[in-house]
Amino acid sequence: MTPLDWETLRHALAVGNAGSIGGAARALGVNHTTVLRRLDALEQQLGTRLFERQRSGYQPTEAGLVLLEQARHMATRADEVERQVLGRDRELTGALRVTTAFVLMDHLLPQPLADFARAYPGIEVEVIENAFLADLSSRSAHPQQHGTRQEADVALRLSRHVADYLVGRELGMTQCRIYALRGAADLPQQVTRLDVLTREAPWVAFERGASARVYDHWMREHLARAHVRVRVDIFNAMASMLRTGIGVGVLPTFMEHKHPELVAVSEPIPELAQPVWMLTHPDLRRTARVRAFMQFVGDALAQRLAREP
Repeated sequence: MTPLDWETLRHALAVGNAGSIGGAARALGVNHTTVLRRLDALEQQLGTRLFERQRSGYQPTEAGLVLLEQARHMATRADEVERQVLGRDRELTGALRVTTAFVLMDHLLPQPLADFARAYPGIEVEVIENAFLADLSSRSAHPQQHGTRQEADVALRLSRHVADYLVGRELGMTQCRIYALRGAADLPQQVTRLDVLTREAPWVAFERGASARVYDHWMREHLARAHVRVRVDIFNAMASMLRTGIGVGVLPTFMEHKHPELVAVSEPIPELAQPVWMLTHPDLRRTARVRAFMQFVGDALAQRLAREP
């Protein structure tokens, strides 16, 4: 029989702990289909069913209980090895490239990044404001382009969808609200219904031709008949225009602390809630610098997002 793969056992253990495929996917930071595929492959390899699929969730069979017990022992040992290795990694030197969006770099990443640099003084972190997740796979998927396109070791992304070939973790959810200049006489100053805001308030919106972001789709749908005074391309430009009092506009709530002159005039907009992901390529996930960064900075960002309203 083919030797059991620890990565596949981790997926089965996550299903056992969570009691569902969805819960396991969230715990592992992967897609639902990835967990299901791993579990099916493991059951086929062992020639036995490990979980009974019931309406209440995934319940381990007798064989599944045996496997989960042994997998938990293996996980404990793996954690010990990881702690020992990461403890020595503080003396590592080298470069680590992180790709992220400007708004995340400006508002969420600076303090965790500074703390990481102090904890791991031998690791030089380079941040690239690049919106293309494909850069992470360029080493293997596009070898002919090596040296001509920027490559990254880790990506911090604000997105509901991540590529199947990437691995990582969901750090938390972000929310968006509509904001106006505090004290502006011709703008709303308290939470107002969305239909009233789109009908009566002047707006700052995103560029008309943009379509890649969930915010672009939302604005096209809701602001089709609104009075749009100015259009911009990124959230930082949006905040700059809102500070002039020219209109109302959408911002992530994590920008509030840097813009006390703005006041929220809507409830959080459910359609614009998005998770923050920290991702890497599978070939890089065992790299010491990558593992140290994803654990240290990922934990700090997860705690920061958990404090969001």
